[in-house]
Amino acid sequence: MIAFIFPGQGSQVVGMGRALAEAFPVCRETFEEADRALGEPLSRLCFEGPEDRLRLTENTQPAILAVSVAAYHLLASRGLEPAFMAGHSLGEYSAHVAAGTIAFEDALSIVRRRGRYMQEAVPLGQGAMAAVLGLDAAGVAAACEEAAEGDIVSPANLNAPGQVVIAGSREAVARASDRARARGAKRVVPLPVSAPFHCALMKPAEDRLAPELRALAVRAPRVPVVANVDAEPKRDERAAIEALVRQVSAPVRWEDVVRRLASEGVNAYVEVGPGTVLSGLVRKIHREAMVASVESPEGLAAAEALFN
Repeated sequence: MIAFIFPGQGSQVVGMGRALAEAFPVCRETFEEADRALGEPLSRLCFEGPEDRLRLTENTQPAILAVSVAAYHLLASRGLEPAFMAGHSLGEYSAHVAAGTIAFEDALSIVRRRGRYMQEAVPLGQGAMAAVLGLDAAGVAAACEEAAEGDIVSPANLNAPGQVVIAGSREAVARASDRARARGAKRVVPLPVSAPFHCALMKPAEDRLAPELRALAVRAPRVPVVANVDAEPKRDERAAIEALVRQVSAPVRWEDVVRRLASEGVNAYVEVGPGTVLSGLVRKIHREAMVASVESPEGLAAAEALFN
């Protein structure tokens, strides 16, 4: 059984999607649709940069979405359809476009605003994120509790065994990083992000985004999408939207998502979109699974092989 998994922010790179657009008309048409929907050349930003503009959250999110949906359209054009889908943070929106829950045009505009609202929720420089490596999730949570001192710091991405990202106010993240090291973390790596995603500091962004998400015209997912917030497959459009609302300030439970997919019988994963971050995480969580990634024409054959 196969699942399609869609990457989130951090997977962006100048040049992403260009080879797909040059090789396949269905991908080129997807980028043209994105440009029309946003009224600006998003495709040029993906293909040519500049990197500093691509890194802006409100640009990064629609850009990754467009590349992921272009790659999905290529797979769908070959008759490749998974049993389940999931996405990491922003990638959950890509999954819902692929599953037919949200129209591509609507998703592009809502993730642009999602990026803007998340950026505006915390003044630049006041928040931080850090990856804690080599310490279990319970140890990371305890380090955050010990370090909070009235500030906000908490696990934000539970990515894989021994890989948990924390987020919160800059000072609290620094204290929690020290506590994590004292508890036995092998490394703590500060992340170059513009905001502290998936923690309580994002509640203002969630409150702004919620009515816009709930106002979207949506359909029941054609394929179940396993949500970040609770690792439950969403088969109903309203449940899918509420999971996207809660996701803004809730942690991404990626390890639980992959374990849920495995428990449903998934034994192969296709990462659909830029980068191979999720492929690496899957290999840590579901070691016996087969994995392919489609970010360029070369990945198509590997994905097709999983279906044969």
